[in-house]
Amino acid sequence: MTPLGLDIARLIALEGPISLERYMGLALGDPRYGYYMTRDPLGAQGDFTTSPEISQMFGELIGLWCADLWLRMGQPEKLSLVELGPGRGTLMQDVLRATKNVIGLHRALSVTLVEMSPVLRETQRQTLVSCGVPVDWHEDISALPEQPTLVLANEFFDALPVRHYQRVHQHWHQRMVGLDTDNHLAFGLAAEPEHALKLEAPEGTLLEIGLIGDRIMADLSAHIARFGGAGLVIDYGHTRSGFGETLQAMKHHAFTGPLDAPGEADLTTHVNFERLAQMATAQGLIVAGSTTQARFLAGLGIVERTARLIKSAAPEQAKDVEAALVRLTDPSEKGMGSLFKVLGLRHPDMPEPAGFN
Repeated sequence: MTPLGLDIARLIALEGPISLERYMGLALGDPRYGYYMTRDPLGAQGDFTTSPEISQMFGELIGLWCADLWLRMGQPEKLSLVELGPGRGTLMQDVLRATKNVIGLHRALSVTLVEMSPVLRETQRQTLVSCGVPVDWHEDISALPEQPTLVLANEFFDALPVRHYQRVHQHWHQRMVGLDTDNHLAFGLAAEPEHALKLEAPEGTLLEIGLIGDRIMADLSAHIARFGGAGLVIDYGHTRSGFGETLQAMKHHAFTGPLDAPGEADLTTHVNFERLAQMATAQGLIVAGSTTQARFLAGLGIVERTARLIKSAAPEQAKDVEAALVRLTDPSEKGMGSLFKVLGLRHPDMPEPAGFN
C-alpha cells in the first residue's frame, strides 16, 4: 500500500468509511502525499498528456479565440485572463505568444492561474517568466480580479472529486471507501439511505454527482455575470446527464484500480457538460455548445493552420504536425476529437464566440 493509502486506512480505522468525494480529495490533494501536490504528472515521464502538450496549434487557436472576443467586446482597457488547472503553463504560453501582436491586448491583460500544486506552480513560473504580462496565482477562484474576465478550463473539471450513489432496495445509498477483512481499501455502501435523492432507477443503478464542480461553475458564472466576459470548458465527458459512473485511475499511461495506488495515480471522471451548462444558465449566462473538440478546432481554423505549418516545415517536422492534427481531431469514438467536448459560456452583452457556429 502507498504511504497515503496507509494514512487513509488509519483514518478509516479511526473514523469509519469515508465518501468517495473525500477519498478523491485526499488522493489528489493531500499536502504531503497527494498526487497533484508532489509531482509533474504530464508527458511521457508522467501519467497522461493534454492537448497543449501535443501541439502548439491548440494553444495558438485558443489565444486567437481570446483576442477575437476582446476585439469584438470593445477592447476594454482591463481584461483578466484566468486559467484553471494550467498544467505546466504550456497553454497560457502559447496563448500569449499567439496574441502578442494584437495591438493593445497585452497592455490590457492580467493573467490569473488557479493552481493548487506547488510543483506545477514552480513549473508555470519558469514557463511564463518572460511572457510580458503580469501573472498571479491563486489556489481557488474566490478572489478573481473584479473586471471583465475570460476563463479557460482545459482538463480541469475531470479531476474534481465526485460522489457515487447506488440504488438498493428502492433507495439510494452513498458509495463509501472502507476496509476489507485484510485491511485493504475497498468500496462499500453507507448503511443509511439518502432520502433527498428521489430519482427512479432500476435496482443496482449507479449515479455520479459532481457537487464540487457544480459549485465552481456556479461561482465562475456568477463572476462573469457580474463583471462581464466569457469562458471555455474543454474536457472529456458527455453532453447528457444519465446514470452510471465513470471513475478511472491512470498510472504511467495505463489504467489501474481507483483504490490501488492513492497519491500515485491520477483519478478522473467524465465531465457532465449538461450539468455545467445548467449551472451557467442559472446565473444568467448564455451557453454555446457543447460541441466536439474536432468541430471546435476546425471552426477556429486548425486545418488551415496545419497546412501553413507543413508548407514551411522540414519533412520530419511536417509529419509531426500532421500527426498532431490527427491526434487532436480524431473523430473516432475514443479519439480526442470526439471524446473531448467544448462548452462556451458568455455574458448576455458579449458577442457570440468563435468556434460554435
